[in-house]
Amino acid sequence: QVQLVESGGGLVQAGGSLRLSCAASGLTFSSVAVAWFRQASGKEREFVAAIGRNPGSIYYADSVKGRFTISRDNVKSTVYLQMNSLKPEDTAVYYCARKTSTPTPTVKASDYSYWGQGTQVTVSS
Repeated sequence: QVQLVESGGGLVQAGGSLRLSCAASGLTFSSVAVAWFRQASGKEREFVAAIGRNPGSIYYADSVKGRFTISRDNVKSTVYLQMNSLKPEDTAVYYCARKTSTPTPTVKASDYSYWGQGTQVTVSS
């Protein structure tokens, strides 16, 4: 049974930082792409960042580039999203997702087979 469990969300003031974690279990983790998406209230889910098997295989949405950093620890089967210089528009439920077996990261939600339950991030102005 594949499980993804996000943690680290919360309430932070604009300009602050949070680090989200996504702990994976159930299937081989080290060789597959993992991504973060977010969904603000009343809006569609949007891509945030993705990381592939290779360390240099990383994509970011333009809206978070330079502020967010995605990384992975394959020993712990965990992916992180370090979020700095947070803005009120970053407020959303953040989800991590993984592909079944493909190592290449992509930006489409439909490319990812397994999803976590989400963690709320709220940035106050």
